[in-house]
Amino acid sequence: MKTSLVALTCGLVFGLGTPHAHAQAQAGPATPKTAQPIRPEEVGQRLRPAPSGVRAKNYVVPRTPWGDPQVAGVYSSSDESGVPFERPSEFDGRTLADITPAELAELTRQRQQQTVQRAPTLSEFPGATSPMHWFEFYNAANSHAWLVSDPPDGHVPASTPEANARNGALTAARQARGPADAAEDRSLWDRCITRGIPGSMLPTLYGNSYEFHQGPGYVAIRYEMVNETRIVPLDGARPHVGGRIREYLGDARGHFEGATLVVETTNFTDKTAYRGAGPSLKMIERFTPVSPVAMEWAVTFEDAHTWARPWTFTMWLTKTDDSQRPFEYACHEGNYGLRNILSSARADDAAHRVGAPETDEGER
Repeated sequence: MKTSLVALTCGLVFGLGTPHAHAQAQAGPATPKTAQPIRPEEVGQRLRPAPSGVRAKNYVVPRTPWGDPQVAGVYSSSDESGVPFERPSEFDGRTLADITPAELAELTRQRQQQTVQRAPTLSEFPGATSPMHWFEFYNAANSHAWLVSDPPDGHVPASTPEANARNGALTAARQARGPADAAEDRSLWDRCITRGIPGSMLPTLYGNSYEFHQGPGYVAIRYEMVNETRIVPLDGARPHVGGRIREYLGDARGHFEGATLVVETTNFTDKTAYRGAGPSLKMIERFTPVSPVAMEWAVTFEDAHTWARPWTFTMWLTKTDDSQRPFEYACHEGNYGLRNILSSARADDAAHRVGAPETDEGER
């Protein structure tokens, strides 16, 4: 049942619906249903419906039988849903350290209410309300007022002229094609290939579960969406692969600094370049257990060819029980959306050819 649910969900969220919905569209427009507001009793209860940004005092991280800090377990990023990536203008002149616990609690309350109010508008079908079981972010217990923690002003540094020129050329090349001339014109997420990193661990509507596996010399991180696993060697002496090898999730190398798992990743493909980064991007993640129920995840980006300086965002992962382990993300099995996007584009092409004016040679 879980597999069917995730497959169906992927087909609806990533495209234009199921074949049944597509057939209905061909038969003619249906009367839109009216989206009803979410009632309080419908909102699922979260494990911790209170702000989570509290570090346990004198917390001692457990150790594995072979002596490494223990990071293994099931985690979720759903508690960080609704947190702005950069500092909102209402907090101009302030840093994350300036936000009091009372302010964070009030921000969290407001965001929880806004999530309930927005829910009826999240369906791509006019007037339809998406089913409640799609949403994992109700009552999110935020740990931060915003995510960018360095620079202290809470904003991603300016792009370099080189990055602007590089990304401008990519945009121009992309605009020379239609949005769905071929499957390759759609995003890797639309095509059920990858969300890339760090995107795969940033919260979204659903699929926010992750599982850390740990053994002597290795850590593996399994992502529910899109059913991917990163293998991180911890020997500390192994060099990255050669520069000609590029991977969707990059090439990861890890080690422990005290209780913190540090993962350095390079060799990203340009197909998963984060925020327009170039081939020299180095991403450094720091996973630090801060209490029995939370782990801090800080991600630093270093790429002098893209940004004026390195920068970091920080959020927390909530530790859950085994009932929240990642589902099988049966995306391909339910991805009717991609087929419908392409078939609709071909139908548009055909309609355009039929309506096009004749040329001097009598051709259309």
